[in-house]
Amino acid sequence: MNPADTALALERITAPLAPVAAGFDGFVDEMITLVAERQSLEKFTPVPDIGTFGALVSAAAGHSSLREIVVTNVHPGGCAVNMGDGLAALGVAVDCFATLGEPPHPAFAATTARFRSAHSWGREPGRTLAFEFSDGKLMYSAVRQLQEFTAEDVRRRLRDGAYRAACEEAGVVALTDWTLYPHMTGVWRLLLDEVFSKLKHRPHFFFDLVDPSSRSAEDIRAMLETLPAFGPCGPVTLGLNGNEANILARLTGLREASPEREDVLRLARDLRSRLGVATVAIHRNKFAVAAGAVDAAAVDGPHCARPVKSTGAGDRFNAGYVLGLLLGSGLEPCLTLGCATAGLYVRTAASPGREALAEFLRAWGRGLTE
Repeated sequence: MNPADTALALERITAPLAPVAAGFDGFVDEMITLVAERQSLEKFTPVPDIGTFGALVSAAAGHSSLREIVVTNVHPGGCAVNMGDGLAALGVAVDCFATLGEPPHPAFAATTARFRSAHSWGREPGRTLAFEFSDGKLMYSAVRQLQEFTAEDVRRRLRDGAYRAACEEAGVVALTDWTLYPHMTGVWRLLLDEVFSKLKHRPHFFFDLVDPSSRSAEDIRAMLETLPAFGPCGPVTLGLNGNEANILARLTGLREASPEREDVLRLARDLRSRLGVATVAIHRNKFAVAAGAVDAAAVDGPHCARPVKSTGAGDRFNAGYVLGLLLGSGLEPCLTLGCATAGLYVRTAASPGREALAEFLRAWGRGLTE
């Protein structure tokens, strides 16, 4: 499918789309550049890539080392918040329930103002130091406060009925960042019993686990065993990046995927079958794939060699993909919307609107994205 066809479908939207209920992670992100050499008060050369940074760290073994950092910005973060930002820019009504702080941290104000509703489900947001390089990012998160996000606490927050009301209208329920919330599996089970199993319609459920490397194999397997329980409530899409997909492959006894597109698609099929979910989507820097029960798709994305901003790109991919779900699109248009939304975001450092996204899709179809 040519991206221009997806642009046409985007421009044909006239009726309001169903809203999205997004939760539950809210973070304050500090964007950081590491200084290699400073030439003046205003000018410095950054450490270019992760490999160079790794060599600097290794060279410091056995003695002390000091490196200057430059905090380039402070952003609202968290997958739920970032995905919500991407969806709101695309004209989708978002009801966000996340650890925004009590009172909400000022970093979230401009973003949550664009949502239909925003509810803080946490005393304090997470905090992330995001070191950005030309070939990726290294994110270091302070999350001890997120231990307070328990099933008991969520049960108390459900009493006002706002979350259930949002889910009753939602076309997609997004559940993000299992990894950094140690009690999230228990929260999911509570929500299955108290909310999702009682819905009169079957929304899509979209999951973004976040890199589970720091969690035990036992915890990950317990979480994975919970995913099929969502199936009777609505079709489940598990969204992963390449690293996350390989982690799950190792834990479930599957063969890991090489960086080749067809092998990643093979792993998406294998994971979907092994985990018992409707769809597994995997995105990498240069392409994305998805496998369902009866079909599969792969899309070579509009790769950007010199991104203006990379942090949050995966969340904008998710926003585009979820827009496709709201439109009732097949796997290939969902992937195309995801790749285009992320591709334009990394070039502009802003979530695109529908008009800008349609224009980018047409440019992509003509090979003119750089």
